[in-house]
Amino acid sequence: MKDVNLDDFEVGYDIPAHIGMDEADICTPCLVLDLDAMERNIKKMGDFAKANGMRHRSHGKMHKSVDVQEIQQDLGGACGVCCQKVSEAEVFARGGITDILVSNQVTQPEKIDRLARLPKLGARTIVCVDDLDNVPNLSAAAVKHGTQIECLVEIDCGAGRCGVTTTPEVVAIAKAIDAAEGLKFSGLQAYQGAMQHLDSYDERKAKTQIAIDMVKDAVDALKAEGLECDIVGGGGTGSYYFEGASGVYNELQCGSYAFMDADYGRILDKDGNRIDEGEWENALFILTSVMSHAKPDKAIVDAGLKAQSVDSGLPTIYGRDDVKYVKCSDEHGVVADPDGVLKVNDKLKLVPGHCDPTCNVHDWYVGVRNGKVETLWPVSARGKAF
Repeated sequence: MKDVNLDDFEVGYDIPAHIGMDEADICTPCLVLDLDAMERNIKKMGDFAKANGMRHRSHGKMHKSVDVQEIQQDLGGACGVCCQKVSEAEVFARGGITDILVSNQVTQPEKIDRLARLPKLGARTIVCVDDLDNVPNLSAAAVKHGTQIECLVEIDCGAGRCGVTTTPEVVAIAKAIDAAEGLKFSGLQAYQGAMQHLDSYDERKAKTQIAIDMVKDAVDALKAEGLECDIVGGGGTGSYYFEGASGVYNELQCGSYAFMDADYGRILDKDGNRIDEGEWENALFILTSVMSHAKPDKAIVDAGLKAQSVDSGLPTIYGRDDVKYVKCSDEHGVVADPDGVLKVNDKLKLVPGHCDPTCNVHDWYVGVRNGKVETLWPVSARGKAF
């Protein structure tokens, strides 16, 4: 975090805590990071990528934080960042991140123009393409600004969203990019998002193999046309070990591994264990306080819908099985407390159901180590949806 004087900020109005404060005094609801757990996760993924001869391009849409990205690069060896939107990419570029992939399509003229200006901020700029008609527009913008946009052809390898589905389409778009002024063909994007959250290890493996086969066929066809792929990107927290062993992919795009959430935590590893019980640690929490216990069997906490996203299910309460988060409305969360063990102003750590959209509704991360607030980081790209 650069050029921010936290001493000018008031706890409870501007920020949820001051550096040096006891964890017990943090204002709720807010996002708390267990720095030790996060750093272990980041180093573990970096070690995996290095051991398998892969690059790791960490996914910034998860945390939307320049500070977290810098740690992923410094501690985990990440080569750069993935973003989903141009404005998000601009935040990372302005924050000093120099290798940026917009792992999405950019088609609106004003957004293409902003994308073409990103290299002027010192950032290698890469974007995904799945439509021949997009190529001349990207080219014109790059020429206009005297910059270069690198392009990946996106393959729909099972998610059913963006991307082409046949190798001839891949080759046609890649050749158009290669021939276009101001553009550079840099490889393939093949991320299977829907598969990441399948509980079964074997199901995830089977789905990933479909993607691997599609990508290998495309790489071979491109080589026959004299086109090499600098990047063959994909792989998420639920599948990275498959892409890592594929011999085809060379960049992983994992994001949630660094924080973990309740939805990802439920999926199983090859031994049938939840991945949040050994493979990865919970490092992100919504810290919440009991604000009412007027009913003997339930506690009401201050983290409701406005403090989290519940699209992937309700949060779980970290480290406890005697109480359970069961319901939420705008400003309230209902915690079942059958034995009446909680009292007003008790604090609980919630593991969010889905970390990405949860982080996007907060302004700050409170980094905690050994029971003390060590750092505050802004959620730098919060709300950057353009």
